[in-house]
Amino acid sequence: MNPQLMTRLRPIGYAGVVALVAALPWLGLDLFWMRQLMLVAMLGLVVSGLNLTFGYAGELALGQAAVYAAGAYAAGYVAKNLVNDVVLVMLVAACVAVLVGVVAGAPGIRLGGWMLAIGSFFLVLLVPDFVNLIGEPLGGYEGLSLIPLPQLLGVELDQYYFYVVVVVVTGAWFALFRNLVMSPRGAEFRVLSAGETLSSSLGVSTYRLKLKAYAIGAVPAGLAGAMFAYLDGYVSSTSFGLHTALLVLAASVLGGMHTIYGALLGAALLTLGPMSSSAFEDYSTVAFGAFLLIGGVFLPRGITPLLRNLLARLQPGRPVSTSTQHGSGRFAPVAGGRLDVSAVVKAFGGNRAVDGVSLVAEPGRITALIGPNGSGKTTLLNVVSGYYLADEGELRINGDEVGQLSASRRARRHIGRTFQTPTIPPDLSVFDTIRTGALKKEVGLLATVLRLPSYHRRQRDAAVETEAIMAALGISDRADDEAAALPLGTRRLVELGRALASEPAVLLLDEVASGLDEDEVTELAGVIGRLRTAGATIVLVEHNFDLITSVSDTVYVLAEGAVLASGGPLDIAQDDKVRQTYLGSGPVDRKRADLVDAYLGTE
Repeated sequence: MNPQLMTRLRPIGYAGVVALVAALPWLGLDLFWMRQLMLVAMLGLVVSGLNLTFGYAGELALGQAAVYAAGAYAAGYVAKNLVNDVVLVMLVAACVAVLVGVVAGAPGIRLGGWMLAIGSFFLVLLVPDFVNLIGEPLGGYEGLSLIPLPQLLGVELDQYYFYVVVVVVTGAWFALFRNLVMSPRGAEFRVLSAGETLSSSLGVSTYRLKLKAYAIGAVPAGLAGAMFAYLDGYVSSTSFGLHTALLVLAASVLGGMHTIYGALLGAALLTLGPMSSSAFEDYSTVAFGAFLLIGGVFLPRGITPLLRNLLARLQPGRPVSTSTQHGSGRFAPVAGGRLDVSAVVKAFGGNRAVDGVSLVAEPGRITALIGPNGSGKTTLLNVVSGYYLADEGELRINGDEVGQLSASRRARRHIGRTFQTPTIPPDLSVFDTIRTGALKKEVGLLATVLRLPSYHRRQRDAAVETEAIMAALGISDRADDEAAALPLGTRRLVELGRALASEPAVLLLDEVASGLDEDEVTELAGVIGRLRTAGATIVLVEHNFDLITSVSDTVYVLAEGAVLASGGPLDIAQDDKVRQTYLGSGPVDRKRADLVDAYLGTE
């Protein structure tokens, strides 16, 4: 079937499935199974929030049970004392959950990793004490009871119609969740998971993105909390303790935390399986521990990817490309900018890693930095990128001072770069990876999840831009391949394409030829040369002097953090001070001298 037709029919098919599940009570589904499916929906909603914050964004914020509790108590209190409209109650529960979710994840802004996990998990243990502290309004340790049946527009809903509300809300959330994950905004979270340095290099504020992940991940937990409050008309803090926290984590691991619908699959397997047995309650902690251990060892990506791979094997697919085109296309004109580095100093303790360096990089020219290991080359690039702030000196692009801007703001002001080791998030295609370079041009969150016309216009424009970059790099045949699984040489081209997608005024290349064979270096030299012809401003840090001499216009030699010499590549190769720096003083080891001569391109 035509892929475009399948894309158009997918929402219709999804809506049909949701409608069918919602209609099951009228097709013979009894009350017991209605309740079971509602429990699956609630747990699936909570797990989907964890999948976003942990699975996609890589943030170990494990306080989903506390967020779930916040939504339930907020819904119960509002429905009992203020207004009992299921839509308004769910909105209030979602808002309260967002507040608690941000508070639970806030330590991740400064901490991260297991410190964030411990801090957010500790919040779960505080739920009973907090509820008791509030006292009578939330029912204390005895629980919040006598929550009325839900109403919609003044009409009381019985169990059947409340079931429909649960199914429709759950279906709507997962549709929006899919739209987010399967979009450039979703790729933004995967970039964050790959590292804050990468996020900053693409112009993404990690502070704001983390808050966004915590807030969005809390929404489904708040909705589930409201459903929980209405289901039995009773909320108790004992329902949201360690047992629930482990249940959510186990369902995420079992279904696949890097998946969309794996949240529902994991929830269904646990709810309809061991959770349906009363005997399981006595050993639940041990059982969940076993689930996490077995899942982590044997199913690190959960069950859903296994099912997806099985279905893919049963269907004929296109052959995976194993060839690599040579990059011979032309680049569109690049608006390069002038970079002025003036007397920059960066010290770590008493060591001046960069000691008063001044240099100029101009559009349509390649400025190379060479020097021994530890000479300050990469540190200087990190200062220019904004990962380190200079202790002294000035940095200007096209005359504008950028030295006090954050790394993400400098990237948005058109500083693009590559890294010594390519950093590419897993599960992204070459096309999607390159497109993440233009995240600052993407439409907002609302337009993305609702698929508004502005989103589709941006999709079309981005496709044209990305395809042009891939063609110029000679990797169009790799567009659908997983970028992180490609050979090193191709990954370096993908990373270069990602940097170009940001339309950088200054392009910083850090040891871009490292690990490449001779043919790949030759291909890379051609790509860099065509970028210069297109007007790019390129700063190249490299140990491969053959590449330096073949492409660079100006070479700066750094030694002990300072500029030792500068000039054309041939002049640098014959400079006595440069040779002395590499050869050192005293008797000359002939073998070492031959290696240095080869490095400097002399006989």
